Amino acid sequence: MGNADLVYPSENEGISHRVEIPPPQPFIKTFQYSLKETFFPDDPLRQFKNQPASRKFILGLQYFLPFLEWAPRYTLQFFKADLIAGITIASLAIPQGISYAKLANLPPILGLYSSFVPPLVYAMMGSSRDLAVGTVAVASLLTASMLGNEVNAAENPSLYLHLAFTATFFAGVFEAALGLLRLGFIVDFLSHATIVGFMAGAATVVCLQQLKGILGLDHFTHGTDVVSVMRSVFSQTHEWRWESGVLGCGFLFFLLITRHFSKKRPRFFWISAMAPLTSVILGSLLVYLTHAEKHGVQVIGNLKKGLNPLSITDLVLVPPHLTTAIKTGIVTGVIALAEGIAVGRSFSMFKNYHIDGNKEMIAFGTMNIVGSFTSCYLTTGPFSRSAVNYNAGCKTAVSNIVMAIAVMFTLLFLTPLFHYTPLVVLSAIIISAMLGLIDYEAAMHLWKVDKFDFVVCMSAYVSVVFGSVEIGLVLAVAISLLRVLLFVARPRTFILGNLPNSNVYRNVEQYQKASSVPGVLILEIDAPIYFANSNYLRERITRWIDDEEDRIKSSGETTLQYVILDMTAVGNIDTSGISMMDEVKKIIERRGLQLVLVNPGGEVMKKLNKSDLIEKIGQQWIYLTVAEAVGACNFMLQTCKPNPAKDESTGTWNNV
Repeated sequence: MGNADLVYPSENEGISHRVEIPPPQPFIKTFQYSLKETFFPDDPLRQFKNQPASRKFILGLQYFLPFLEWAPRYTLQFFKADLIAGITIASLAIPQGISYAKLANLPPILGLYSSFVPPLVYAMMGSSRDLAVGTVAVASLLTASMLGNEVNAAENPSLYLHLAFTATFFAGVFEAALGLLRLGFIVDFLSHATIVGFMAGAATVVCLQQLKGILGLDHFTHGTDVVSVMRSVFSQTHEWRWESGVLGCGFLFFLLITRHFSKKRPRFFWISAMAPLTSVILGSLLVYLTHAEKHGVQVIGNLKKGLNPLSITDLVLVPPHLTTAIKTGIVTGVIALAEGIAVGRSFSMFKNYHIDGNKEMIAFGTMNIVGSFTSCYLTTGPFSRSAVNYNAGCKTAVSNIVMAIAVMFTLLFLTPLFHYTPLVVLSAIIISAMLGLIDYEAAMHLWKVDKFDFVVCMSAYVSVVFGSVEIGLVLAVAISLLRVLLFVARPRTFILGNLPNSNVYRNVEQYQKASSVPGVLILEIDAPIYFANSNYLRERITRWIDDEEDRIKSSGETTLQYVILDMTAVGNIDTSGISMMDEVKKIIERRGLQLVLVNPGGEVMKKLNKSDLIEKIGQQWIYLTVAEAVGACNFMLQTCKPNPAKDESTGTWNNV
């Protein structure tokens, strides 16, 4: 390009720094560093450094059983707060547990069982102070949908029940394995937009399913899509029970009014928290006094008294149903993890403390494994219950223990009182809870901030509502992965210009006053260079050069002589990327131009050096800042007069 013997006099300008090649490191050390950054970014072993063996043992116990850390500091004031919070969430957990068990096509008593043992396990192993453990609607719906495709709950209730326990067991194993192997980042592939759309879609489906209870229908579709549900509802208009409809709408109105009131006046949070239990009590009294069960109002019936029976021998660990149980467990486990960890992190931010995602996974996994042995189905940290726990002023996970004791008392003495509880009240409770998951404000925010995220959100929602929950989940994950691939495979590149009266160079699209440098094209690559994006970057850089040369020809400006690549944001490069850089260099040279690099990172410089690309480009064409590179190019432009004649023997442009 320019005269190779001429060197930009950086020393005369007071600049003495060059881009350095990092010293070589042993492979083992580099490999250990990569493993640590991948699986241990939070450095959980730091607390064990320079500690005696006895102290390490105690710290290890505290890591897996966090209650050992805060229990010695527990005070009476904390207990008073946790007692109030625990009783409050128990009043919500009991009716919700029964409702969600019915949603999963399981015996209602399992909802109470699942609110007794798992909270006790989480209180010892969980790191969140605010999470209230219990069953959730979306996981219940998934359980009913996925297991229902294999076994009919009405025709073979025993096998269906055992498969539910088995699916819970495998969900727990999967969750605990993710935590122990430090693979929690897998859950992060469910983006915020995906979760908003999926949860709203699942909530819509759950609400539609409750039309069976609201209308008092005996027969209902097993499909979860809106078309199947609407067809089932309107093909049985002669079966609609006005008694159930009036009762359901009345209690739904009551639940929505109390929730709205508590939302407007947060200090009265307990009103909405007590509303479901109040609805159950009032509904049961109404049915008992009016004998409504004889007039088409369906009731729960007998609930078995006593604590959780062991179910470890009921697990189905042999074909042909084993595959279905494993698949159901993994899918519901992922959803439960995503919801539980997201809820825990949300409330930890309010109180300014940290929760360990991997610890939470181990805690969730353990409580579901233990739960599967004690007649429980999948549990996690539902938002509604955790919000009540937070608003009730809980201080520690002891509120879960209080809730479990209240549920235990109910199991031992109060279950006969639920005999007359109308199913329509349970449907109203579920609809009321699900409406809170349809976060239209979040969807509007996505539309305002990022249209692609909004498309992801709506795709997940539509696929759940018009397809199925499983299709929605698969599509939501696929779209999230597609977006990650698009970010990697199509990185942004920018033209940089000089801000007036400064040595600062910024994106000309963002900074309208930034001006181009005559004879120099400055490009910024805004991502690591890998095999997935190397071809795209080669083509994009070539197109930038073509566009710049066309612009210069049309405007009559100074011919293009230098192409500067700002590689500050290029954190790494692989062999495909190095080959691409070599090709770009050759393409640029064939056009009679000179390639200049700016601030390649340590990993990039190390690999460019090992591949001899630095030698091919020339160390003198690698600069620390864009300003230095532009200064060098301007110096060469002023020193060397371009010769527009083309060398026919080499096919390149020469400068004299």
